[in-house]
Amino acid sequence: MMPAAAGPEAAPGGGAPVMRAAVLQRHGEPPRYGPHPVPGRGPGQALIRVTAAPVNPLDLLCSSGTSYFGAPALPYVPGTQGVGTVAEADGTPAGQRVWFSCSAGMAPGDGSLAEFCVVPETALLALPDGVSDDLAAALGLPAVAAWMALSWRGQLRPGEHVLVLGASGNVGQIAVQAARLLGAGRVVAACRDPHGRARAAELGADAVADLSGEDADAIAGRLAQAAGDRVDLVLDPVWGVPAEAALRVLSAGGRLVNLGSSAAALSGFSSATLRSRMLSVLGYTNNALTDQQKAAALAEILAHAADGRITADRETLPLDRAAEGWSRCGQAPHRRAVMTP
Repeated sequence: MMPAAAGPEAAPGGGAPVMRAAVLQRHGEPPRYGPHPVPGRGPGQALIRVTAAPVNPLDLLCSSGTSYFGAPALPYVPGTQGVGTVAEADGTPAGQRVWFSCSAGMAPGDGSLAEFCVVPETALLALPDGVSDDLAAALGLPAVAAWMALSWRGQLRPGEHVLVLGASGNVGQIAVQAARLLGAGRVVAACRDPHGRARAAELGADAVADLSGEDADAIAGRLAQAAGDRVDLVLDPVWGVPAEAALRVLSAGGRLVNLGSSAAALSGFSSATLRSRMLSVLGYTNNALTDQQKAAALAEILAHAADGRITADRETLPLDRAAEGWSRCGQAPHRRAVMTP
């Protein structure tokens, strides 16, 4: 066993160690900041002293009690990823700076919105020196989702034209940059938020389109105008009417990869739309990836981040303001809230 590095201290009177954490007491409500037991480490696990933990839409979905993962047992500490240093582990050096993922809200156990978190050592990735804790935290799983939905699930080929829906959000912003790094010949970004469209252009989109409204024909017209006569791959974190409109402009043999439903849980499109152009609609989830796949994808992303080729809009807040960061998740101007214990 490696020696502990700045591990938790025992509570006064020799009791079990206690830490500060954002603790979810009721499904569908923000977590409350307060004391919570330090999680115990088992074989093959690492105890991490957390330095930065983002609030992601996945955390809100899990905490709602209505997701397909089932309602998590209460109370628990949410947070499915973070950055920190190894306090204790079997095979990872104490003091090593790492990014980590965990299954809080999807399986029993506490997550990253705390001073300490326990995760499998396979879920650790050593961080490069050129990437700050808050940037690594803000990229993390959203960046893995964007990268792998484009490259692994969507099979993006060099020179293909990509349409990114929901481009104002964290995943969409990252996808605009990732598509270019993965070799896309043209990248079009679409979202409802004017600030998001402007930001997408700054991040490298060749054209932008407005997704506002519920008229699929009107939205499809705006997408076609921005995209021209070719769309090979659509990255879709929104579903609903925008996905229906995007399928209407997708080129023959094109693919739409869905990884979310922020616009609506249901989308309608005709059999003729799919069959006439031999289109493919593909689902994606990070949960289908192994820890090794996540680590490999994020290592590649962070190498680009260290060289200034990819970023994520973010703001840092102290952990005692976790409820505030929670309420901002998914809201314009879509800066990821990164909590710092």
